[in-house]
Amino acid sequence: MDFLTLKPKSFGLDISDLSLKIAKLKKKGKFLSLDSFAELNIKPGIVEGGELKDEQAFIKSVKDILANVKGEKLKTSNVIVSLPENKSFFTVVKMPKMKEEELRLAVPFEAENYIPMPFDEVYYDFQIISSVKESPDHLDVLVSAIPKSVVDPYIACLKKTGLTVRALEIESQSISRAMIKKELSPFPVLIVDLGRSNTNFIVYSGYSIRFASSSFFSSSQLTEAISKSLNVSLEEAEALKIKCGLDVKNQARDDGSQKSGGRITKKEVFEAMVPALADLTGQIKRYLAYYQTHANHEHLASQNNGVEKVILCGRGSTLKGLADFLYMSLKIPVELGNPWINILPEPLKEVPGLPFEESLGYATALGLALRGIRE
Repeated sequence: MDFLTLKPKSFGLDISDLSLKIAKLKKKGKFLSLDSFAELNIKPGIVEGGELKDEQAFIKSVKDILANVKGEKLKTSNVIVSLPENKSFFTVVKMPKMKEEELRLAVPFEAENYIPMPFDEVYYDFQIISSVKESPDHLDVLVSAIPKSVVDPYIACLKKTGLTVRALEIESQSISRAMIKKELSPFPVLIVDLGRSNTNFIVYSGYSIRFASSSFFSSSQLTEAISKSLNVSLEEAEALKIKCGLDVKNQARDDGSQKSGGRITKKEVFEAMVPALADLTGQIKRYLAYYQTHANHEHLASQNNGVEKVILCGRGSTLKGLADFLYMSLKIPVELGNPWINILPEPLKEVPGLPFEESLGYATALGLALRGIRE
C-alpha cells in the first residue's frame, strides 16, 4: 500500500475511539480556508484501542457524519484517513546515500531489524528526512508500519460507505503537519495531543517526527477523578473541571459549586486532579529523558539534544492553567499550539463556526486536510 499516493480534492477523516471528525480545505489566495467540517461522537465499543470492533455501527456512524457536514457540502468521495497511533510503529534509520529506486529496495531489509512485527503482516512506508544543515554523508529515513489486521477492516468499511481511500497515515504525522509551522522545527519539540480517550506524545525536530508514542491517559480521567473524590456526578465533575481548571494562584478562592454539606472550592477540584496530573507529568518526563538519551545526530542548528519546548493540542489541552502547571513541573516552555498555523494568515486562530479551543481537537483532521489539498 502506498501511503503517500495523493489525489486532488480529498478531505480528512480522523477516527478515534470516541469520535469521528471531518475537515476539508480550499485555496483562498495565498492561504487556505476551511471548506467543510464535522464532528460526531460515537458510542464506546465501536472502536476500541484503535481497532474496529463493530463494523456495521462504524459504517452507520460514517454515513451519519457525512450527512451532517457543516460549511460547504462535500463534493468528493476521496478521503485521507488517520490510523491509530497506539497500533503503529515509527523509527528513523540511517542509510547510505543512494538513488531513490535503490532505496526502495534497501529500506525493507533494514526496517525488518527495527519493526517488532512480522514484516509480511504490516503495511509500511518511508520518507527521506530533509536535513536542516548541509547534506550529511548518509540519509535519515523515517519508516512507519502498522498491522494489516488493523488497516484492512477500516478500508473495507469505508468502501461500503461510498468513500474512496486515497491515502492513510498515522495520527502523529497528521498532527505534526498541522502544529509545526512549515513543518520545520530548528530544535526538538514535544507535541502532547491530549484527547478524550488517549494521549499522543510526538517528538518533532528538523523536518520530521523523531519519536512517537501513545498512552491511555485522557482528559476524561480528570473528570472521573473529580467525580470520585468529591462525590459528584460525571456531568457535575466535567462542569467543575471546566470552570475551576488548574487555577494555582487562586486555589483557595470559594468559586466552585454547591454540594450537600458545603461548597466545593477550586482547591478541592485541583487536589482531586493531582494524582492523574502527576501521572501525566511523569509520562512526559520519561519521554523527555528517553529522547535525550537516545536521540541520534539530527543535523540541526541547535546543539542541544533535548526537547526545548512542549506544544499542547487536543480538547484536553484547553483546561485552564494546564500549560502553567506543566511548566512548573517540567521547567521548559509549555504553550497551546495553533492548528491553523499552516492554514490561516497570522495572527488568525479560528474560523466562523469553529472556535479556537474547539479547533484544538481538530489537529489530526486539519493535518489530513492539509495533505489532501497539496499537490
